[in-house]
Amino acid sequence: MLALPEYLSSKHIPNRESFRYISKPAVYLKYIFLFFISNILFISSAWSQTDAYLKNITDRAVKIVNTLSVKDSSIYNNTVQALVNQYSALNKIQEDNKAAADIVKKEALAAEETAARLKSTEEKKLASLQQLHTRFIGQLQQLLSPEQVDLVKDGMTYRVFPITYAAYQDMIPALTEAQKAKIYDWLKEAREIAMDAESSEKKHAVFGKYKGRINNYLSAEGYDLKKATEEWQQRIKERNKASQS
Repeated sequence: MLALPEYLSSKHIPNRESFRYISKPAVYLKYIFLFFISNILFISSAWSQTDAYLKNITDRAVKIVNTLSVKDSSIYNNTVQALVNQYSALNKIQEDNKAAADIVKKEALAAEETAARLKSTEEKKLASLQQLHTRFIGQLQQLLSPEQVDLVKDGMTYRVFPITYAAYQDMIPALTEAQKAKIYDWLKEAREIAMDAESSEKKHAVFGKYKGRINNYLSAEGYDLKKATEEWQQRIKERNKASQS
């Protein structure tokens, strides 16, 4: 879809040549009427899409902030706004990166040069995300307690960190404190990265990568994960059965 300024530029406005064969004033006026109606519909559609996106990210932000037990209305509103701004900024970085990558792919470049240009584009995106991430966390820390900041991070990543950490402990009760700390630190690192991912699927993919690392670590520590998983699933079935009886 064309950006609004581009769409309304002079190249989209009918010129005299367009009306050379239009002799009747009524036909001419009808053409003008249809042209402006189509522009109004386009503008309305663009605004509707913007409004829908803003409502979506605002609803998402409100849902997260509602878990924080914030009693000060000013802090509440500022936290919601910080989240809305963060979601919007993340989206812009991702969209700008996609546009830049598309331009590179359309150029007639050698394979090696294309790969190098795409790598450079990706590195710029990651640098922008890191800068934005740092600024956002700083804003949250000025508004909220450390515990509340963690809740915001969990809210932005569907609580995968605490749920997965609890699952590992439940699956392998024999984990040592050192092993628990290693799992905790890796999942915490995954959460920081997942916060900046552009979709639910990619957020979960980040955690999937780190869970693979954790599983490899636990296997190296001597755990039979296949057996541990089977026994864990059986315990869950037994607990569910007991709770229903």
